[in-house]
Amino acid sequence: MALSDRVHEILFHPLIHLAAGPLTLASILLALLIIVVSHLVSLAIGRGVRRVLHHRGVHDGAGFAMGKIVRYILLLIGVMIAITSIGLKMNALLAASAALFVGIGFGLQTIAQNFISGVILLIERPVAKGDFVQIGETSGTVSDIGLRATRVVTRDEVTIIVPNSDLVTKEVINHSVPTPRRRLRVEVGVAYGSDVEKVVRALQEVSTPENGVLADPPAEIRLERFSDSSLDFALLAWIEDPSQDMRISSNLRFAIERTFRTYEITIPFPQREVSVRGTLKNG
Repeated sequence: MALSDRVHEILFHPLIHLAAGPLTLASILLALLIIVVSHLVSLAIGRGVRRVLHHRGVHDGAGFAMGKIVRYILLLIGVMIAITSIGLKMNALLAASAALFVGIGFGLQTIAQNFISGVILLIERPVAKGDFVQIGETSGTVSDIGLRATRVVTRDEVTIIVPNSDLVTKEVINHSVPTPRRRLRVEVGVAYGSDVEKVVRALQEVSTPENGVLADPPAEIRLERFSDSSLDFALLAWIEDPSQDMRISSNLRFAIERTFRTYEITIPFPQREVSVRGTLKNG
């Protein structure tokens, strides 16, 4: 027997007989090829959709979500074509596996919940790629939204995998919506007897673009409370990038300390008077 005939016999030898025809090694390889091609095509078209939407001025987060949805739809179509190509009928397959899906649903409730939450995130977009968010005690930038989990990159360049259900059911602070601008709050106390107008002038001097603060809207200085040993002021200033809040807050504190020394404004420290009462007895 020739080699080509032997290969042909191996590829097209019936493994099992299905309702739509025999299942062969050739049909299995064809199904795998269809899935691989569908995956590559879905990736290319998804990227194309994102580029087109970006050129039309659509927000990157919306383009990312639309590209993901198109990618998943095309991949699903490819899987269905692959299943049909090996001789399985979709209606019969769905009917036969209905009970199996119910059992899987009970056993994999968390995965199903995260999957549905991922679809909700891509459609409703309460959180989008590139947003700076705070989830509990964790703050970071959303780098990717999958169907099961979302990746958030923290300030320390550490990637945290967050289940999609947490983003839908729990409290999430999105600092990028409706605007990426964020207002900082830097508190400082000055000694009683300080010239209040001089304090306000000093705080206004540090609220400059050189220190990372936006000129519009202008910074606001408030006298908030009369504490035990200080007059407590608050500097409220706007910044453009919410992920830089800690760095800019630190820069402002350095600048405040330098400016206060120039203006001879004292930053007090708590002082306590201790009285000792008692009777001394001579031994």
